[in-house]
Amino acid sequence: MSRVGVIELSEVILTALQQAVELLIAKLEQASATTQRLLVKLDLSKNIDLIDWMDTQDLYPKFYWQSRNCREEVVALGQIKTFTDPKAAEKVISDDQRIWGGRSFDGRTERNRRCLSSFFFLPLLELSRIDNDWHLAVNVGEDRDRMLTSLKQLKFDTSLISGIQSTILNRSYTPDFSGWSNMITRALDAIENKAFEKVVLARRTQLQLDKPVSPAQLLKASCANNSNSFHFLMALDDKHGFIGSTPERLFQRHEYTLQTEALAGTIGRGHDEAEDHQLAQWLLSDNKNRYENRLVVDDIVNRLVPCSQSMNVAQIPELVQLRKVQHLKRSIDAQLNDGIFSADLLDNLQPTAAIAGLPRDPALHFIAENEPFSRGWYSGAVGYIGQHHSEFCVAIRSALIIEGDVHLFAGAGIVPGSIAESEWKELNRKTSTLCSLFGQDQSSSETPEMEFKRASCN
Repeated sequence: MSRVGVIELSEVILTALQQAVELLIAKLEQASATTQRLLVKLDLSKNIDLIDWMDTQDLYPKFYWQSRNCREEVVALGQIKTFTDPKAAEKVISDDQRIWGGRSFDGRTERNRRCLSSFFFLPLLELSRIDNDWHLAVNVGEDRDRMLTSLKQLKFDTSLISGIQSTILNRSYTPDFSGWSNMITRALDAIENKAFEKVVLARRTQLQLDKPVSPAQLLKASCANNSNSFHFLMALDDKHGFIGSTPERLFQRHEYTLQTEALAGTIGRGHDEAEDHQLAQWLLSDNKNRYENRLVVDDIVNRLVPCSQSMNVAQIPELVQLRKVQHLKRSIDAQLNDGIFSADLLDNLQPTAAIAGLPRDPALHFIAENEPFSRGWYSGAVGYIGQHHSEFCVAIRSALIIEGDVHLFAGAGIVPGSIAESEWKELNRKTSTLCSLFGQDQSSSETPEMEFKRASCN
């Protein structure tokens, strides 16, 4: 699914938003001491683009979410309360409230003390769409005066975000190709010595641009170009923004019904229909990629067994085709036991073997000892928790933008038979999901030797 026929903001739409906020302000001024949430319905078209409006606001944190099937879209602004423990939040929020945020891959560990291990917030304002229905809601906290002040400072003279005008001048890689090759060799040696069956190793790509790009610019361009993906933005302040367009669901939970998946095994897209079909058929039959996918399935199933009454696993992988790559996916459905919190599922499933390895602990230890950078939010989990419905995506195909500096991340699953050059090319295909939005994407056609020479000159 993609955002076809998106409608830019107009004076009519902005006026409708302003009137809805004014109505919520009036409701808040009259609300009782026990009121937890106020809601108004909006009469808006499904395809309105509100990233521009979100970007104009000075309220932080900011969170944008679009579900993979495009049925749900949310802008969450400001905070009533923040949480580092999602389970504590899950126990206190009301039936119709949701906390937004995520869990990092390695925050608050020895190698990454600066990054939070998790961050969730109950937003002040939540603008949401499910199918064709729009609602604007306010979560009510104790400091009503502060809430009213924040709501009255919302802006309705939004200017449109311009398209990306930046050009990529250079890319630098951590690790470079030489370091990547050495890391792959060490991983294959560890696999041969039975330390683990699989490890997922990552690379960070820093873009040097001729002019800065904002998180909202990159998000808006990605939403318009990358379909069949979750789109998200999380910004805790005006200097940092973490954005992504990921095809991978960690889990979706509705009451006792759970849906998750194993997304592992990758090949690029063809230059024409015939080549595309040939690559797809190769992926579906390739033993290495099917083995990598099976490891992820086994890991997820083992982690769900203690909290599930029953489970159904797709026996045959299906093909997921994205703009730049295609993946193998097997769906996994489960009926949960009583008393299982969504935060428990987050603990059990993240990180999966698709972004860490198998078994989890020795793979994580290898990553910590060998990857030359901290992942932070990359390959963590981003989404929301509610009393009856929760959903998280895996934060891959993502970028961290810090005061205009753009860092892209991608990983590759290493199993017996992995070749450093092939895995490097896979990283290029994955980063091209966002890199290609700058109009200077040569990553898929370059050889590792070319990239190594350029990286060494930085």
